[in-house]
Amino acid sequence: MKEEIHNYTGEGIEVSYDVRRCIHARECVRGLPAVFDPDRRPWIDPNNADADDIAEVIERCPTGALHYERTDDGPEEAVPDENTVTVTSDGPHYVRGDGVIETPGGGELLADTRMALCRCGASENKPLCDNSHLEIEFEALGTVGDEHADDVGPGTTDRGGPLTVVPTPDGPLHVTGLFEMHGEDDASVFRGTDAWLCRCGHSGAKPFCDGTHARVGFSTEGE
Repeated sequence: MKEEIHNYTGEGIEVSYDVRRCIHARECVRGLPAVFDPDRRPWIDPNNADADDIAEVIERCPTGALHYERTDDGPEEAVPDENTVTVTSDGPHYVRGDGVIETPGGGELLADTRMALCRCGASENKPLCDNSHLEIEFEALGTVGDEHADDVGPGTTDRGGPLTVVPTPDGPLHVTGLFEMHGEDDASVFRGTDAWLCRCGHSGAKPFCDGTHARVGFSTEGE
């Protein structure tokens, strides 16, 4: 994973922006256009709104491209009580919660409350989304699927605690921990503690892996 972070200082708050993680969801622009204006340079001006309002809008950013630190003793972003994975239509998996991406050997790559995980297979910043799904015209329903909807495993009443994502070499994302996954297009829900999610873009059982990555020669070399 690559980073390109820019910092913007305002009264009571410092905003950080990772260009590599931004996929232009535009939650920030819609929420506070006086602060976040892509036609202005610098495009972020934290002095144009109250620090509490800026923090609230930044927490809407689904990719984690935007973060903040309070310099006025205001509250920092809290770790959500529940872990959720949203399957977006023709796009990434949005993860919210106590998330950490780890190597297969257990090394920490990224710990964050908000992440967008590639599921089209084309991202140059795997396992994170970089908007390549638009370039390749990736198509996939934003649904968990009828065969998995309301699939509730044992011990999944709670949704909190650590959520670990392991990008397996040339294979799927292995997600472990208490979480709820739901479709963007419908009300389908999967609740579980262990799932293998497709990230080659070719599974016939999306969002889950069905082994197709091996047949199509999916490669994560350089990840």
